[in-house]
Amino acid sequence: MKKFLVSLSFIVLFSFSAMAQDYKTHKVKVGETIESIAKIYMVTPYDIYALNPDAKNSFQPNMVIIIPKSKVLDSPVETQVTKLVGYKTHKVKRRETLYSISKIYNISVDDIKKHNNRLYSENLRKGDKINIPKYDKVNTTTTLGNTIRSYKVLPKEGKWRIAYKFGITVDELEQLNPKMLDTLQVGQEINVPNIANNEEKEIDETYGYYTVVPREGFFALKRKLGLTQEEIESLNPELKEGGLKAGMIIKVPKDVNDNSSYKDVSRSVLIDKITNYNTKNLAVMLPFRLDRIDMDSIQEVKEMLGRGTGITNFSLDFHTGVLMALDSAKQLGISTKLDVYDTKARPSEVSNILSQNNFSQYDAVIGPIRPENFDRAAVAMRRDNVPMISPVSETDNIYNNVFQTIPSNELKRKRIVEYVKQLDSIPSRILIISDQAHRSENNTFKQEFPSAKQIFSRTDEDTGKDMFYILMEDIEEEFREGLNLVFLESNNEGFVSNVTSMLTGFIGFDEELEIERKVVLVTSDKNRAFDGENVSNVTLSKLKFMYPSPNKPFNNEQSNSFVRAYKERFYTTPNRFAIRGFDLTMDVLLRLASAENLYEASSNDIETEYVENKFRYGKKMFGGYYNEAMYIVKFDNLKIVEVKK
Repeated sequence: MKKFLVSLSFIVLFSFSAMAQDYKTHKVKVGETIESIAKIYMVTPYDIYALNPDAKNSFQPNMVIIIPKSKVLDSPVETQVTKLVGYKTHKVKRRETLYSISKIYNISVDDIKKHNNRLYSENLRKGDKINIPKYDKVNTTTTLGNTIRSYKVLPKEGKWRIAYKFGITVDELEQLNPKMLDTLQVGQEINVPNIANNEEKEIDETYGYYTVVPREGFFALKRKLGLTQEEIESLNPELKEGGLKAGMIIKVPKDVNDNSSYKDVSRSVLIDKITNYNTKNLAVMLPFRLDRIDMDSIQEVKEMLGRGTGITNFSLDFHTGVLMALDSAKQLGISTKLDVYDTKARPSEVSNILSQNNFSQYDAVIGPIRPENFDRAAVAMRRDNVPMISPVSETDNIYNNVFQTIPSNELKRKRIVEYVKQLDSIPSRILIISDQAHRSENNTFKQEFPSAKQIFSRTDEDTGKDMFYILMEDIEEEFREGLNLVFLESNNEGFVSNVTSMLTGFIGFDEELEIERKVVLVTSDKNRAFDGENVSNVTLSKLKFMYPSPNKPFNNEQSNSFVRAYKERFYTTPNRFAIRGFDLTMDVLLRLASAENLYEASSNDIETEYVENKFRYGKKMFGGYYNEAMYIVKFDNLKIVEVKK
């Protein structure tokens, strides 16, 4: 009660000052975050924290916070800040969780983890003794001037460089400038935090820079980058007081290795390296007028198109994305000559196109989409070393001039294994379930996780034929308290339905055994079996179904310059085919503009990311290039979201 009265008196006192200075108040609703509130009022989290320092450590529903309206406050304001004064030891009782303990002491789960670093990698156990931070409030006087000012973009400056310079994230910079395009022009005026000149940070080219991902603490960075907390804080002293925050850009040694085997590299890396302004000659080969096609022969294309979508519609939508990419590239000074060929998905038509046109003039060719047609074109253009881009399907042969943009199943398996090994919560049990046709994949996962339990679908005793089911008795003794992670490898819809429906029965508290269990479903190949009518999305959401994907789901609620421009031009929201056309074409053009040719611009240390897709190419020793970049996504509340790790 005393704490409530102190808080209330502080709010009332501050509200008078806020009203006098043309500020607003906001009562926090359940589910809101500082970032979401900042977006509503078109301010930045920087603005809100400046007026509400308590929100950094005790942000909760029904809390009243001050929102800047005019963004001007000249007079000094006395505020209260939270200071760490000591610790209390808590002995963990049976069935207690980090969440329940955080509620007892009115602190956040992150606060507990921050002062008990082992909890980033270990589960909480009965009998554990953990440190509970104790805070006290002290008064401090703060003088706020205009919290934003105008800034002119300098040469070579992209979003991440400016964000680092002013100590904010790229997202916060975009919130300050809602109409800002993805590409910044030299001399362009944008809004930035109004900090002193001596507080601006300079980019030191002798160092590297890393963007912190959500839920990433010092322990995770130690595992990923090989740097201790002390080493990171010595390069970024501001972290000692404010700690890590998702989206913030930190300085790291130039030669640091990212042990996660992949890097998040901003698209501005290529924009900053544009040197080749020669007109780019680009060809696109798509089946615009096809009436019939053997869909079963192009499984990857089927998955890309989805049910009920014709290949002609795909080609038209993909082409609109290509046109949008050409417009965006033009704004960067990159001119493009585009030729479009209708293959009609016929090998004979592809042969006619190749014989009647000189393809040696092209810097790159996107398509065809059918593997056999693509191979035919790739062989023909190999003698002239013309780069061939396979847009939506896995090619049969990766020749020296081929760029395979869809990651292979082998790479998907490797990526999901890497992800599981880096989980903050170590699974108490791993099960590997597969049908008979996927024994090889099952055994591969067993090699990576030797303690895992292997389970195969049952077979007919007489014929040995796969019956595509398992019984409850096959798995009921395998689940343990805590996190249980289940790999499921199959392309049989009935088997997927059989297994997933059983797994949900092991979620939650088991009264008989008196244990709490979580079950997470994982696969390396999310094929059409998981989309079947007999497989419930509700079930997949309950299981937090997770898998590697070549693209991430686009969030329509987020502002995006490409989507805005697309709506203005075509009067509709772009679908995933249009976005794929834009992402792929934009990547090709930026790579061509940053080097003499596409081969020179496709080294493994260059990773680009756009609306839904990212690209990082590896070179086969005796072949072409294949995309190694992908996302980990999961089902969450009936939505597919990117797993930020």
